[in-house]
Amino acid sequence: MRQKEPGVVLFWHEYLAFMPFTYKKYWQKRIFVIISDHKDGEIIARVNRRFGINALRGSSSKNAVRVFVGALRELKNGADIIITPDGPRGPRHFISDGSVTIAQKAGVKVAVLSYSASKFWRFKSWDKMILPKPFSRVTYTLSEPFSLAGLDINEAKKLIASKMPKD
Repeated sequence: MRQKEPGVVLFWHEYLAFMPFTYKKYWQKRIFVIISDHKDGEIIARVNRRFGINALRGSSSKNAVRVFVGALRELKNGADIIITPDGPRGPRHFISDGSVTIAQKAGVKVAVLSYSASKFWRFKSWDKMILPKPFSRVTYTLSEPFSLAGLDINEAKKLIASKMPKD
C-alpha cells in the first residue's frame, strides 16, 4: 500500500494479468503475492519475479499453514501481502476466510485494488479472466486502507465485498 505500514491488498482473480504492472505505480516496498503451488502458479510466479514481486506458494487447499505463517512473517517485516480472495479455483467473487484471517491476525489494514481496460478479451474460464488488448487504456484504483479489527469473519467478508468491484 502507499502507506508506510504493511497491509493486505485484495483483488479478484479475473484481474490477475493486470497485477504485475501496478507494482511500480503503487509499491515502493517489498510485496508478496500468494500464488498456487499448481504448475499454472509457477508460470505466474516467474512472471511476477521479473517485475520484482515475491511469491508465497500455496493455497487454502495446499500448504495453507505454510502460506499463513509466511504471510504473517512478511507483514511483520514490513511487506504487503497481495491476495486474490476468490482464487485459485473459485467460486468467482467469493471472499475466502484466509484473506480475512491473515489481515486480522496480523492486525493490519486491507485495501482493494481494481482494474479496468478500455478494450479487453474475456476468457471463458471459471473466473472470466480479463486480458487487456494492446494499446488499450488501463486504469488502476487502490482504495483507502480500512480495518477489519473487531469484526467477526462474516462481518469482515461483507465489508470487503462492499468495497470490491462489481461486474
